[in-house]
Amino acid sequence: MNLSRRSVLAGIGAGTVGALAGCLGGENTDADGYTAFFSLYDWANEIGGEELSFEDPVGTGRMGHGWSPDGSLTTDVASTDIFIYLDTTEFTWAQDLATELQADYDNITVIDALDGLEPYFIAFDEDDEENGDEGIPAPDYNTEFEPEDLGLDDFDIWDLREEQQLGYWHNDHWHGGVPEVPLGSFVPVAITIEDRDQRVVPLGRDHRFWMDARLADDSEDGIVRIESQGDHIEFHGESEGEAEIIFEIYDGDELIYDTENDPDTVTVSEDVDADFEFFDPHLWVDPIHAQRMVDTITEGLVSYDPDNEAVYQENAEAYKERMDDVHDQIEEVVSDAELDVAVFAGHDSYQYLERRYNFQLATPTGVTPDAVESFDDISNLAEVIEEHDIDTVLYDPFEAANPGEDYPQMVDVLFDETDIEEAEPLSPVEGVTEEWADNDWGWVDQMENVNIPSLKKALKAD
Repeated sequence: MNLSRRSVLAGIGAGTVGALAGCLGGENTDADGYTAFFSLYDWANEIGGEELSFEDPVGTGRMGHGWSPDGSLTTDVASTDIFIYLDTTEFTWAQDLATELQADYDNITVIDALDGLEPYFIAFDEDDEENGDEGIPAPDYNTEFEPEDLGLDDFDIWDLREEQQLGYWHNDHWHGGVPEVPLGSFVPVAITIEDRDQRVVPLGRDHRFWMDARLADDSEDGIVRIESQGDHIEFHGESEGEAEIIFEIYDGDELIYDTENDPDTVTVSEDVDADFEFFDPHLWVDPIHAQRMVDTITEGLVSYDPDNEAVYQENAEAYKERMDDVHDQIEEVVSDAELDVAVFAGHDSYQYLERRYNFQLATPTGVTPDAVESFDDISNLAEVIEEHDIDTVLYDPFEAANPGEDYPQMVDVLFDETDIEEAEPLSPVEGVTEEWADNDWGWVDQMENVNIPSLKKALKAD
């Protein structure tokens, strides 16, 4: 294990400690590390188990987004061994702290939980409707599909980074295909298959049908690495060059179709820009992205303490099974829902959730939590409520004056201006109310006890 900063300080003479006090300051903690906000705190403690413990500097009743620390936090964190954060401008204080720790404290392990997730980022100001693209059509979970019903000779291909259609496969030929893959990064690609009645077939490891891809026989290894997630393929750029790939569709363990007649050419290039300068950071609300973040944290903790690698891996896998359960429950809610749109009276923290499960939250503002609603914003929500016969509005409890007790002002406005009479909380899982803290609710508990019941009611899936 790395020598901890506490151990280093313990070995320094008293006079030296006094000399360093003005620089180190702060109040030491028994924890092994700090995290930037609640979800990271919960995950890190789940993975660390009995070996590592973490503190969350954000107090009860506060959310991490938009929070800023007092002057002593740097020295408090510096008295521990690990700092886990998100490298995004929405948490500028954590970016600045991570930079300072990496520059001045050699023994501190700094973990960016967003590392490697860049291809999944949703850019600010991304507007599919404005671009004339309605996004990936929702699967029909209520139909039992048979292989002979599937339109395997005619399907669409999509870039999941911006939910844009890349082209389509038609009569054994590609029209369009996989975009350039950035060297050292990856591109997530999905396909949509319909049956004869134009119903979209669910794809994934937990469904009957799933997708994969392989290199064509004459393609060179080492240019692109292919990873199937069941519902989409990740093409990882490993060295510059071109490779031919073949998509595959499986029914369980049986390969039932492939695109061998016309392999798609994938180009890996160093010149492809893989990053957004400004992006929506709320990936932690999505159970699948959250599992990826847990993997990143686990890798960081193993790097810090390789002797306990097996413990951290086992804890992470057990916790990810619970997260996968959350994923299944949300899928079930959306598939059983009467509505595919709900009204959320707050800033939009749920774009990743909406994209994955194919429903929409109509909001008065965008991603920024301090945006001010206008009269037009309220009128637009009222129109959505009337058009879809919505009877329950959702809200962020942390945007209320007293989280867990009051409604945010926007909810009261909607009560006054529309026929809405009920409101349910939807947690961004960035903090805890007093009640949630008393119940010891973590990320999974908030999703299961708050978000899933609220979505069920708002989307009329009861």
